[in-house]
Amino acid sequence: MKQTTLLTVAETATEAVDMATMLIGGALGAWVGYTCYPDTWSGDWRLAATGAIAVIAAVAISDVADLILTPVRRLLAQARGAQPRVQAANTLDEGLEQVVDATENDAASRAASDAWGIDQGDGFLRTEDRWRGYEDATASFFLAPGVWLHYCTEKNEYGRDAARFTLLTGDSEAPVTITGMEQIRHHLAARAAGLPAAPATTEGHVQDDVLDDDLTGLHATA
Repeated sequence: MKQTTLLTVAETATEAVDMATMLIGGALGAWVGYTCYPDTWSGDWRLAATGAIAVIAAVAISDVADLILTPVRRLLAQARGAQPRVQAANTLDEGLEQVVDATENDAASRAASDAWGIDQGDGFLRTEDRWRGYEDATASFFLAPGVWLHYCTEKNEYGRDAARFTLLTGDSEAPVTITGMEQIRHHLAARAAGLPAAPATTEGHVQDDVLDDDLTGLHATA
């Protein structure tokens, strides 16, 4: 999966470079041509000649770029062709194994995509390769020793599948529903400081400020 993604990025970058060189060549040709014409030329002649030179320059520079990009494209094509292809299943067990693998990969991909809802910054949680998908269409993201972010889907009030993220730990703490990065930071900071990881509650309302005050005091004395 990672190799496929890298190949796709490389191919896209190659095409972008090809397009950029053509645009740069056209712009450079237009600028050079327009500034070098005699003042006695009329505006129409100057524009017509500028357009012609811009096209010629764009094609010329693009041809030069192709000399460099063609070997790169050839290597990318070879790498793409060398990727292992899924063979048709010969037995029911082989077919099931292929579908299980595809389901796990799909779960990891969906988890990384849906993580945008809680991580809209640097994309820490949207790194697909760090998600581990499972055949029940759930996935997990290793955060720290003993702490994982779990992904699944459940029906919302409209009867549609909605992403649900929960924080799981290896010490039998109750799962914590996660809706933002701050909650993950809060939990990990508490564990690192040796404080109760679960936020204090009063009459059913989460009191995050209680733990935040403890962490602030701890950092101040460190």
